[in-house]
Amino acid sequence: MSNELVLRKAWREDVPAIVAMLADDALGATRESLDDMTPYYKAYEKIANDQNNLILVADCGGDIVGTIQLNLLHGLSRKGATRGQIEAVRVASGHRGKGHGEKIIRAAIEMARAKGCVLVQLTTDKTRKDAHRFYERLGFVATHEGMKLNLT
Repeated sequence: MSNELVLRKAWREDVPAIVAMLADDALGATRESLDDMTPYYKAYEKIANDQNNLILVADCGGDIVGTIQLNLLHGLSRKGATRGQIEAVRVASGHRGKGHGEKIIRAAIEMARAKGCVLVQLTTDKTRKDAHRFYERLGFVATHEGMKLNLT
């Protein structure tokens, strides 16, 4: 089995590994739960059946070492432009610092470009200073102030 990093569409059986990565940090530990996969499988089915959404995993020799979600947002602004929204970027804790995150982001950018997106955008929690530096190094610019309203 090769140790080459391969980005592919996530399969249903990848869901537990993806959720484990989402839960594996201070913020995710308070938002995610490994006890009941039911809501995650329901969400996966919705995403997998939506041509404007894509969950990818980074597979390294059969191990899931990273994940990213790319959503295509169609709009009227910017002359009817489509944007790529990058979400839920994670690299498994034992695989950080190996360039996997950069490969995952760059692949998502290329997928967005191939789908006709005029830009890609993402949000990152204000407390994730290392993530801010990472995204800036890849060319992202903090041009907007993001706001959220929790509905639960």
